Amino acid sequence: MTITAEDAGKFQASFHRIANHIGQAFVGARQPIEYALICLLSGGHLLLEDVPGKGKTLLARSLARSIQTDYKRIQFTPDLLPSDLIGSEVLNEKTREWEVHEGPAFTNILLADEINRASPKTQSALLEVMEENRITIGKNTRSVGPPFMVIATQNPIEQAGTYPLPEAQLDRFMIRTGIPDLERAATIALLAEANKRDRAEYVTHELREVGVGVLAQVAEGVETRYEVLDYVAAMVEATRSHKDIQLGVSVRGSLALVRAAKTLAASQGRNYVLADDIRALALPVFTHRIKLTPEAELDDDKAAADVLRTIIDRTFVPRDRI
Repeated sequence: MTITAEDAGKFQASFHRIANHIGQAFVGARQPIEYALICLLSGGHLLLEDVPGKGKTLLARSLARSIQTDYKRIQFTPDLLPSDLIGSEVLNEKTREWEVHEGPAFTNILLADEINRASPKTQSALLEVMEENRITIGKNTRSVGPPFMVIATQNPIEQAGTYPLPEAQLDRFMIRTGIPDLERAATIALLAEANKRDRAEYVTHELREVGVGVLAQVAEGVETRYEVLDYVAAMVEATRSHKDIQLGVSVRGSLALVRAAKTLAASQGRNYVLADDIRALALPVFTHRIKLTPEAELDDDKAAADVLRTIIDRTFVPRDRI
């Protein structure tokens, strides 16, 4: 069901009010906040890739606090087991029956800190819940959320003792982004409040879980006309036929872009998606989903983002509706 312009206006007000509340703690970088909210309201997950000390954990905690929902953090390490993440079956000595003990993955917002430090076996424990919002332990399958969102972090510089995320894991993240360095004024403002050790505690509650569901339904109702969908399809097809790309964008990736674009459009007070929404999100949604050929990877002048920019620039852009 298509939403009205009035619905989109209300969504816009709520979206930016929540973003402003998160900005009380996460100072100086608006874009990661909006990306996090787009993922949350689109049913997606966020991969934060940046060096330590940029506030990745703070962003996750501030988001959870602003919507007054359950939040859990897991520090991924090489010795972490799948059962440490999703839980396990334990034998009850009195009843002689197996009982399910839920792990920390049963939450609303899960911070997977330094996700690439855990083994592939442990990483794969998240595949089911990130795609289907449910977890299977033995013969028992239980749902999580709504809402449910994974915010994972990883350090792109330090590679010792890490396990690169496989394509199947990367493809489940709606958006991958970094955190820009603070400008001088923002740095000074942050230093002036150095006494605030836990800045997330200063974030005020703006929305409850039921409110997140309402906003998500509004975003789903944003109109995407045929020309915009054809634009996405053409862009995706181009990634699959490009000479420098070994693995193009998947169907899941194209769906993620459309869903994220709907939420972006609503956050700007529109009840329809423009081609500009697609262009604005194509890089953060697609870059981590493509894999360059070995020859292209050896070329220092080529990176996945650069190849993708070329594809975006060469794809015919449909005329926007007035």
